[in-house]
Amino acid sequence: MGETKNLKVGDKAPDFTLADINQVKVRLSDYLGKRNVLLVFYPMAFSPVCSAQIPSYQKIYDKFEDLNTEVAAISVDSIFTHKAWADGLGGISYPLLSDFWPHGGVAEQYGVMREVEGFSERALIVVDKEGIIRYIDIVDPKEMPLIEPVFDVLDSLK
Repeated sequence: MGETKNLKVGDKAPDFTLADINQVKVRLSDYLGKRNVLLVFYPMAFSPVCSAQIPSYQKIYDKFEDLNTEVAAISVDSIFTHKAWADGLGGISYPLLSDFWPHGGVAEQYGVMREVEGFSERALIVVDKEGIIRYIDIVDPKEMPLIEPVFDVLDSLK
């Protein structure tokens, strides 16, 4: 905990631009000076753990809002896969971002790409309003990460 293959807590978060389910480009730097961001790297849409994890953050999204934090979920799935999945989940109000091409480019940049499997680790990364990484947690893809430590970090950034 606290680092990836490429990054550690205290490092500047690499900027990126990815498309959401509506094909709108989302840039990490758009949040600089405005909001904290919880980057949620997840292996694949429609998998059992992802299908529990992603809607669980929707259910508590007001708590992220209260902590001036945007959630941005990232996987190697296509925009169209994300759209179908989000619709099947009943809708997700925060960005589901496609790291489809170059395949896993952002996951690679963040050091959370699982090269052999072709998808990302299950990872939570908190980036503060200044673009600095304040928290990293990587768990087994078959496990749900704990969200309480994320809220502790976000609370400390108020």
